[in-house]
This record gives sequence, structure tokens and C-alpha cells, in this order.
Amino acid sequence: IISYFWPSVDGVIENRNLFSPDLRSPICCVGLELQDCTCSQDSSLKITDGERNLSLNLEEKKAVVAEVGEQIAKAQAVIVAEYRGLEVGDMTRLRSNARHSGVYFRVLKNSLARRAVEGTAFSELSKDMVGPLVYSIGGDPVAAAKVLHEFEKENDKLVIKAGAMPNLLLSHKDIASLATMMSREELLAKLLGTMQAPIVNFVRTLNDVPTKFVRGLAAVRDQK
Repeated sequence: IISYFWPSVDGVIENRNLFSPDLRSPICCVGLELQDCTCSQDSSLKITDGERNLSLNLEEKKAVVAEVGEQIAKAQAVIVAEYRGLEVGDMTRLRSNARHSGVYFRVLKNSLARRAVEGTAFSELSKDMVGPLVYSIGGDPVAAAKVLHEFEKENDKLVIKAGAMPNLLLSHKDIASLATMMSREELLAKLLGTMQAPIVNFVRTLNDVPTKFVRGLAAVRDQK
């Protein structure tokens, strides 16, 4: 996060931390000239309700709802967690974990999230969309749950609030159990390994046939 400082109308220096709606980038000096500002890095700042500090216009809201709705349409799980007090570096690491797991991860205004799930198999989750939340949405339900569950175990600033699979609400305990299962990638790797074992044995057997045949011929020859 970058802090921007500028004089207020009464001459007092103010520090304003400005966020884009999804916390991916800061927005500097809205309504002011850039030269009126000075910038400084501050990695100790906390993420609280920054994503709610800026209001979106109607078109931007429609774009967010459309983007999230597209993810919801192909999702097998949606997990929400409160991030109040989570540090910037931790949020960055969490976002990176989600990306590497193929999980759509985003801080959202809850009102927009409710619109995105309205009329879908995840609509019942709306009642739990309260407070500053991050949304973990994935086609692999295990991966979506595991990203938040694993992070929650090591950081008490992240608290899983609720989750859902199509037409099924999940409790915190359900999500924890789901997260301990093998992900789709892990299952595919195990299945592939299982399938490869007979093939490897078959190839090894085929390779042994000529060798045994040659040995057999040599034994018959030595007997003569």
C-alpha cells in the first residue's frame, strides 16, 4: 500500500491510504494535482475497510457483478472469510496462494457479491455476507476451501465465516473437512500414477521377454 500525504484546507498534513475497489492497486490524489502530493511506502499499514472507502459508479458496479457472476456460474464452491486487520504482505501472499491454486480470489463489496449470487445455486450464502470479506471461488471445491483454511491456521486475522457448494451451505467445520481432502490436481496425479503402474509393469515384462528368450536359447545350446 502507498500512503499519500497532502495539506488539508486548515494546513494540517493528512495521510490518506487510497485503494482501488479490489485492493489490487492504490489510487492517488483523487481530485488533486499529483504535484501537491508526496508518496511514501508503509508496509505496516493494516487492511481494514479500504475496499469500501471508494464508491464505484454504476458501470463499474455492473462490470464487477458481471465478472464475479461469470466465476459463480462455473464454480463448485464459494468460501468467504473476514480479513479485518490483515496486513498487506499477508494479503499479497494469500492472493498469490489462490492464484497458484487456480482459485478466483477477490475482496468485494458485499452488496455486489449478493447481486452476483442472486438466483444462483449459491444464493443462500447472501445472509453470511456481512463485514469486510474476501471471496474464494473455484471450480475445484477443495482448492477453494484449502486456500483459506491453510492460511487461517497460521494467521488469526483471517477468519472463515461461511461457504457453499451448489445448493448446499457449509459450516466452518464442513469447510475444514473439505480442505483436508485431496484437490482435483492431487487426485488426477494419483489416478495417473495408478494407471501408469500396470503400463510400466507391462513394458518391463515386454522388455524382459527378449532377454529371457536369448537366455533360454543359450541354455539349450550349452546343453548340446
